[in-house]
Amino acid sequence: MVTRFAHAPEDIQHYDTSKLREEFLMDKIFNPGDILLTYTYNDRMIFGGVTPTTEPLEIKLSKELGVNFFLQRRELGVINIGGKGSITINGQTEEMVKQDGYYIGMGTEHVVFASADASDPAKFYVVSTPAHKTYPNKKLPFANALAKPMGDQAHMNKRTIYKYIDASQMDTCQLQMGYTVLAPGSSWNTMPAHTHARRMETYMYFDFTDPNARVFHILGKPNETRHIVLNPEQAVVNPSWSIHCGVGTSSYSFIWAMCGENQTYDDMDQIPMNELR
Repeated sequence: MVTRFAHAPEDIQHYDTSKLREEFLMDKIFNPGDILLTYTYNDRMIFGGVTPTTEPLEIKLSKELGVNFFLQRRELGVINIGGKGSITINGQTEEMVKQDGYYIGMGTEHVVFASADASDPAKFYVVSTPAHKTYPNKKLPFANALAKPMGDQAHMNKRTIYKYIDASQMDTCQLQMGYTVLAPGSSWNTMPAHTHARRMETYMYFDFTDPNARVFHILGKPNETRHIVLNPEQAVVNPSWSIHCGVGTSSYSFIWAMCGENQTYDDMDQIPMNELR
């Protein structure tokens, strides 16, 4: 697990491209047979990839977090974007096909990830946030996700937001997590841009319709923007004070995850286009 620190808005005014990527980009998420995680001081979120092959994998963080086991004081969200796999939670196994999700509550001692076929491994994208109360574990099949169509083709932002972990349908301490799929021919994941100062967010981009495509993730204050170019299956940290938007050279999907003091999904401040710089 690597650590990324929090930054004031004034800090990134002085960053060149390499420094910006070093501080905000997780350039590798999935490595066969391995667990790759990032701990960000932005609301103390942990996020990354678990990619089991021939052997099951378990996240074992204790000393790093000052606890006896990983989820002693944390909750966990999971979405599989790879092949068939399974999650075994305190001895109980659940199958996980592509696009299935899972919420795992605080206090769960053992979470073991496995793939059905090592040649086509599951790719579990995981996000963990601090918790203060135990809520029930819950499997979140893609078919049950709340689908919310957004945007239109004229503005190149036609997309569907699938809400997995969302305060309107289940209880969590602070974690929210979902999956957005852009329609063919659309490229903006949102525009006009917005901020939500009461919670930070991470984005993991994948399923590019063109393997040579790239996503330009835009962050920074509305009057002082920066961008980071992402390849498929890379992730970026978006501070709460930053705008939240991105554009691709083709359509794509991304998993978003948020945490902070407000779980109201529509708690966003829109930025007028003429204020962007």
